[in-house]
Amino acid sequence: MTDKVRYWLDLSDYDIETAIAMQKSKRYLYVGFMCHQTIEKIFKAYFTHLKNEIAPFSHSLSYLANKGGFYSEFSEDQKDFIDQIEPLNIEARYPSYKERLLKSLSKEKCQEIIFNTKKLQEWIKVKL
Repeated sequence: MTDKVRYWLDLSDYDIETAIAMQKSKRYLYVGFMCHQTIEKIFKAYFTHLKNEIAPFSHSLSYLANKGGFYSEFSEDQKDFIDQIEPLNIEARYPSYKERLLKSLSKEKCQEIIFNTKKLQEWIKVKL
């Protein structure tokens, strides 16, 4: 594994731990945000692994997966999950979205998001 891949992998691991800490402290808005960050960084690790190039400067999960040529490897459930967490990066940043987003992120919903994030992250780690 190259240093560049390891860099993104380590950040992804750090971010999922942060998501779990946010869940424990009931800061649900940031659970979704950190789960998005976890997947973004594991996608950048996989992109770097496959292409041996610097990952694009983008936060779009679908863009990263398509540009990396690995979107077609995902199951329909994985694609649905990517679609679910894609907006959490943006919506957590802007006040006009925060109230609506907070209403949709219960303890149970955040547990589900963390579970699915870990599952997708591990699936990609196996490929690395």
